[in-house]
Amino acid sequence: MKPTVKFLLSHPFHFLSLGFGSGLLPKMPGTWGTLAALIIYILLSPIILTNFSFVAILITLILLGILGIFCIKKTGEVLGDVDHSSIVWDEMVPFWTLLFCIPQRLELFLAAFVLFRLFDITKPQPAKYFDQKVKNSFGVMMDDYVAAIYAALGIFLINHFI
Repeated sequence: MKPTVKFLLSHPFHFLSLGFGSGLLPKMPGTWGTLAALIIYILLSPIILTNFSFVAILITLILLGILGIFCIKKTGEVLGDVDHSSIVWDEMVPFWTLLFCIPQRLELFLAAFVLFRLFDITKPQPAKYFDQKVKNSFGVMMDDYVAAIYAALGIFLINHFI
């Protein structure tokens, strides 16, 4: 099933799972979802980072990840594929977590975007394990968290040596 705007708006879980509509864009929906996450982060982070504590933001990111597991499960059931290409919430929340954990500089955000997409596409272990062996919404989320961890390591190396 190819989701439509009507499907996107039919349930709040679908709206989140499909990345506010970014997952409906043709070709490379994961990249579009990550780009949407980057834009949202850049727009909202000045407000969020100045008005909420580190712990509050971290708890929110954890809750968004847990919510994602339920949203992706529901949307995946309706679409007939828990890892349907239009589901991009699994890119968004781990990428927001990555951006929150790195120095807040635009050039590092752009490097994080490239590294995150690289690791999300190539799926180095244990991301490949989650992608191939854990065929549920938890596995869908976890392979992107692994990509975010690898990207964070890359950003810390870039920031330290350059």
